[in-house]
Amino acid sequence: MNPNSKIYVAGHRGLVGSALVRRLAASGYRNVITRTHAELDLTRQDAVQEFFGAHRPEYVFLAAAKVGGIYANSTYPADFIVDNLLITTNVVQAAHRQRVGKLLFLGSSCIYPKHAPQPMKEEYLLTGALEPTNEAYALAKIAGIKMCAAYNRQYGTDFLSVMPTNLYGLGDNYDLQNSHVLPALIRKMHEAKLRGEREVVVWGTGRPRREFLYCDDLADACVFLMERHRAMEIGEFINIGVGTDITIHELAGLVAQVVGFTGQLAFDTVKPDGTPQKLLDVSRIQRLGWRAKTELKDGIVLTYRDYLATLARAAQS
Repeated sequence: MNPNSKIYVAGHRGLVGSALVRRLAASGYRNVITRTHAELDLTRQDAVQEFFGAHRPEYVFLAAAKVGGIYANSTYPADFIVDNLLITTNVVQAAHRQRVGKLLFLGSSCIYPKHAPQPMKEEYLLTGALEPTNEAYALAKIAGIKMCAAYNRQYGTDFLSVMPTNLYGLGDNYDLQNSHVLPALIRKMHEAKLRGEREVVVWGTGRPRREFLYCDDLADACVFLMERHRAMEIGEFINIGVGTDITIHELAGLVAQVVGFTGQLAFDTVKPDGTPQKLLDVSRIQRLGWRAKTELKDGIVLTYRDYLATLARAAQS
């Protein structure tokens, strides 16, 4: 890519897409194309083909997806599999037809089997059963990986797939029903602090272990790969993470410390835990020369500031 390259970021308002836009701007890329969902519905094949034909992007970051936490994934599985399959199929097909130079598809670490050996290496894909609570989403992302690999084999395209671990950061979704665990904890702790409550209830036992990657670190990794590496060099896909994990109990304590909540933590063991552990093996991308920079506590501080800014904007509107 060069500063004048036409770069389309699909899903630019989301957690990953907005981080990509920030990273590209910071690196001097001046021709970044974006469209809101209202302007371009990526589940509509005709609209996507028309957009690609009119604008002919040279590079594509496919960060658009229907995402959510355990509650959303287990409650709306049909929406998650259909919408994500449509988005990926339409964008990848259009990128091929319009001869896009390079595409980067963003997946998720939930593609791995529920009981995969830890840390999870790329070769563990499809070696066991998936976690039932997010199976629909995971299958759509696995299809995306295989779709990009199939186009590369059949047509010689350069479509990369990356699998990030659990993400958090600026522009996160803080909705208690549909968000992921870290932003949900930030909101719960903040509201409990304001109300003077003495207890916050956390879903599950607190024992599952999770790895957390700050969204701007992921964006940095994606641009690093797009600038320096081809799909044939990294294989079907590559993991992106920090290489260390933490229990949900430890995470809740860390969030409470940052937010300033001094009450007790209670764990609702009736609620599902999900996969016992999700830790990525990131040795492959580290060998290429990339490592995450943001420490978890520092990232939570930045995310909490973003949440407070979100509340302030809502109060002014």
